[in-house]
Amino acid sequence: MTRILAFSDLHADRHAAAAIMAAARDADLLLGAGDFCNMRRGLAEAMALLSPLPCPAVLVPGNAESLEELAAAAPPGATVLHGTAATVAGLTVFGLGHGVPLTPFGPWSCDLTEAEAAALLDRCRAADILLTHSPPRGIADRTSRGASVGSTAIRDAIARIRPRLALCGHIHDSWGEEGRIGPTRVVNLGPRPNWFDA
Repeated sequence: MTRILAFSDLHADRHAAAAIMAAARDADLLLGAGDFCNMRRGLAEAMALLSPLPCPAVLVPGNAESLEELAAAAPPGATVLHGTAATVAGLTVFGLGHGVPLTPFGPWSCDLTEAEAAALLDRCRAADILLTHSPPRGIADRTSRGASVGSTAIRDAIARIRPRLALCGHIHDSWGEEGRIGPTRVVNLGPRPNWFDA
């Protein structure tokens, strides 16, 4: 059994990072579902809050940082995924970062169209965990105004791949919410320790 600690949307919050790092001492695997900094600023400082890593980690970029920025800033011991997979701590994790579908936030936001996301997700044939920044359409994806803004490409991929866990973030109003797509447990994490066994 692998003890997993997962979080999303740190946004360089020192108190949240301290709680996550304290908890991570008891984890076999740390998963970060994007948005470590704010509007493409302060990523190195945000990564410093997660260093040194007490266990192996898998990270995906959010819409607040690019893949290239995260790969350059990630602490030693972290694997950065985006349209790719890795086997870490005995589990296969497929990662997809960025905002899906396109966000209204402007040119700083790192986003994908549904078609772009689908093309990257099509690379995945099987995984224990699907780690995405954005939630699937219809689960843990509602804004404060009640709009469902999740990704149909991510929802379709979960239904096809059937991972044990689909972990995401991005929609702050839905932090802590969860649901199921077939056998898969889907959780919008938020910036706090979330524990899973797999």
